[in-house]
Amino acid sequence: MNITTIVLIPGLGMTALCWERWVKYYSDKGYSVIARSWPGMEGDIEQLRRDPSSFASLGLREVVDHYEQIIRDLEAPPIIIGYGFGALVTQILLDRGWGAAGVGIGPAPMKGLLRVLMPTLRAFLSDVLNGNKEYSLTPSRFRRAFANTLTESESRAAFERYVVPGPNRMLLQAAFAKFNPQAATSVNFRNDTRAPLLLVAGGKDRVAPPSLVKANCDLYRDSKAETDYKEYPNQAHFTFLQDIKVADYVLGWAICRADSASTVAGSPNRKASWSVQLSP
Repeated sequence: MNITTIVLIPGLGMTALCWERWVKYYSDKGYSVIARSWPGMEGDIEQLRRDPSSFASLGLREVVDHYEQIIRDLEAPPIIIGYGFGALVTQILLDRGWGAAGVGIGPAPMKGLLRVLMPTLRAFLSDVLNGNKEYSLTPSRFRRAFANTLTESESRAAFERYVVPGPNRMLLQAAFAKFNPQAATSVNFRNDTRAPLLLVAGGKDRVAPPSLVKANCDLYRDSKAETDYKEYPNQAHFTFLQDIKVADYVLGWAICRADSASTVAGSPNRKASWSVQLSP
């Protein structure tokens, strides 16, 4: 399979700008890179901070549908790479039959991981349950949870450049998925026809620790579709986005797996959709 396009999906509380180093790296290697923000989150960072009303009520399904439509318009299956909640979106997209290969970096918890989920969200729950539609990280909380391996000045610079409010609805959907039979965070873990998936963990990640990512990976144990795990001992949650070595590794993994999977029949959903795109 000749992969020419990479779709990058940001996580909660950041726009597509967070991918700027990966976009440049992949673009310089000749790939067409699509890095778009969640719906309603396009535009200037300062403006989004001042007025988050355009995305404050976003739910997971709206975000997944947004990226599904982007991928539908492509002429061939892309590599899909997501970060945080974007990694959860990536897994749902693969389950729906999209993509040639998928990579989830520090994935947010899906239904089935409540036991590991609560410590992950504990720092945010007071904000989520206070009635506001959005939560906003402070510079100190960002450094403690996301950028704990950076210096204070490095963390502050990253916060000022990338961080915006995030919709609390997304956190609530993750936190209470166990009690909702139709939870937006649900994935069919036994799907044998989805594209290969790589889940990436950071040894110093306080948002999605290795125990969470390993538990996520284990949920796929009964699927015949390939699921791999990769851990970087010194990575924190945010620092993945700054590390080109990680970008290079996941690209190599995805290209290799997409090539090997191209000889296997894909899902009817994916196959039919791209045959329509290629029709005159």
